[in-house]
Amino acid sequence: MAKNPYDVLGVSSSASAADIQKAYRKLAKKLHPDLNPGDKAAEEKFKEAAAAYDLLGDADKRKRFDSGEIDATGAERPQHHFYREYADAGDSHAYTSGAGFADFMDSDDAFAELLRRGQRARANRRGEDLHYRLPIEFVESISGATKRITLPDGGTLEVRIPPGLVDGQVLRLKGKGAPGAGKGGPGDALIEVEVMPDRRFTRDGDNILLELPISLTEAVLGGQIRVPTPTGDVAMAVPKGSNTGTTLRLRGKGAPRRGGSAGDELVKLMIVLPKSPDPELEAFVEKWAKGKEFDPRKGTL
Repeated sequence: MAKNPYDVLGVSSSASAADIQKAYRKLAKKLHPDLNPGDKAAEEKFKEAAAAYDLLGDADKRKRFDSGEIDATGAERPQHHFYREYADAGDSHAYTSGAGFADFMDSDDAFAELLRRGQRARANRRGEDLHYRLPIEFVESISGATKRITLPDGGTLEVRIPPGLVDGQVLRLKGKGAPGAGKGGPGDALIEVEVMPDRRFTRDGDNILLELPISLTEAVLGGQIRVPTPTGDVAMAVPKGSNTGTTLRLRGKGAPRRGGSAGDELVKLMIVLPKSPDPELEAFVEKWAKGKEFDPRKGTL
């Protein structure tokens, strides 16, 4: 139910036309949306004040309201005037018009000029930024890629992923957002990139981490092996006597940095024994262990 317009403006039912205008003007200068951007409570109170003034500022409508011919909403009015614009606006309707307010002010009134500027600005409003989320593969975040996003209207948007991008990074595509109003330009498309987990690689800053299985033979005798990197396999030398946990560094095989350099790939060796029992290996180890006093836990427990 609409509030009593006299209560909204804070005047009595016997107030003069000049008092009603003065009360409204005071409230409008305090509550106008151009002076309180983003304040929904102030905007709602301004709409109530504007509706109340439209009713009471008109001598004929005020008379009909006072006599009970129309109620506080002006529901019986046959035309859709300024009051209806505000009386019918719910919480989901933002303030969009200054009609009926600046008109009654003097042309040199500073506040009226502020309203006119605000109206012109809204008529040429920049379009909104549109937000999207784009999943990409880990390797694509390191090497770079070109991806396509399907828009709600069925269109597509091409997105270039720069090499070295990190999870959660936002890319801005200028002018690819919602269209503007009037002479206002379009908004931007904001692409938040989600780097999907990889079964082989993880990332630590600019470095890439890899746990690489090696055989007992490779650990004991060493040798050349092939190691995966985000840009393809490379050769790496495993030193003799390597152990589980030994970490080798492939320089420049990590994530790209600004300026052309790159992080490293850190390869952590993991010795893996055959899954099936091997009697020959067991016999060899038993023979090797005789007379040895090697204790891998000595000094650690």
